[in-house]
Amino acid sequence: MTRTEREQGKKKKFHSYYDYSLLFLTLFLVCFGLVMIFSTSSYNASRNFSNPYYYLEKQAIFAVMGTILMIIVSKIDYHFYIKPLPILHMKPVTLLYILCMLLQTYVLFFGKEINGAKRWINLGSLGGFQPSELSKIAVILFTAYIVNLAPRRLDKFKGFLRVVAFMAPLILLVLIPNFSTALVMGCIMIAIAFVASRKKLYFIVSGIFAAGIGTLFVFGVSYRSTRIDVWRNVETHPKGYQILQGLYAIASGGLFGRGLGESMQKLGFIPESHNDMIFAVVCEELGLFGAVSLIMLFVLLVWRLFVIAINSPDLYGGLIAAGVLTHIAVQVLLNIAVVTNTIPSTGIPLPFISYGGSSLTVLLIEMGIALSVSNQIKYER
Repeated sequence: MTRTEREQGKKKKFHSYYDYSLLFLTLFLVCFGLVMIFSTSSYNASRNFSNPYYYLEKQAIFAVMGTILMIIVSKIDYHFYIKPLPILHMKPVTLLYILCMLLQTYVLFFGKEINGAKRWINLGSLGGFQPSELSKIAVILFTAYIVNLAPRRLDKFKGFLRVVAFMAPLILLVLIPNFSTALVMGCIMIAIAFVASRKKLYFIVSGIFAAGIGTLFVFGVSYRSTRIDVWRNVETHPKGYQILQGLYAIASGGLFGRGLGESMQKLGFIPESHNDMIFAVVCEELGLFGAVSLIMLFVLLVWRLFVIAINSPDLYGGLIAAGVLTHIAVQVLLNIAVVTNTIPSTGIPLPFISYGGSSLTVLLIEMGIALSVSNQIKYER
């Protein structure tokens, strides 16, 4: 027996893979977000609460809690979500879907109203919880589960309608108070179905149909159609103040910015600049260089999720990674498009950077789920 034959006869040893690049990028974005939240909110926090660290402290608590949850979730086999629980005889993914349905129904009737929208559940001293953020995880896991049961059905339009029928109740419950989040959830559902389907043509028809329904929801509601008018006449419309100030911030940043903490627009000109408009302050303080660097970090994050998706050990893992990828990519694109007035204004936070405990915690849990998929990838040294 030759040496080559002996080597081939040896049993191959496979090792588990863990995407530390994705973990590092996630933690770096979280830390960068904390820095920018302090930079953008310290003035308002000092004026309103006599504590410049008020918003930073609250966000840091959620960042630490979310990071711990991310590590824990990353060590759980993602197949756990589709295995029946011994006592309840129901899969965790189904329980999560039902829980989100109940929470969204509760919000419609008893939700905490902020700026004319009912999207939060009041948790007392802990602040508000936005169940639509948790619903994004439910859409990712449940859509992947439904598609994974019969992926070949998606080769026909009926199979896609089957997926839509399962996911429509939750998305519609979110759509009533929160159009922008429902849009993100719809994109996640379509992307997962698109990845699994071998026939892509009918997605064009579905896209046109969805665009028509979206148009009705935009122009059929007064405050949403007003946003179209603001977008078209941002310089003259009375409600275009926030976007206009954001554009001033972007323009004044130049190539390398004014310097970290030196923004002028955050001093009351941009209302709640630490929320959805935080990218404008990033542009003002760090300039075009800082803005492009941040976008490249998100591109790298999406690339790592893509690598996990194409190397996942099974279809279910790949669909989960594709859903998380879509969530991050769509929110980044929509937020930057809104801040730069490329599209009409809508309430979409910048992932990991904008202030918001519910959003940050859910995003970190999603990263944990993606890491758990990567942890099941086997490779030969």
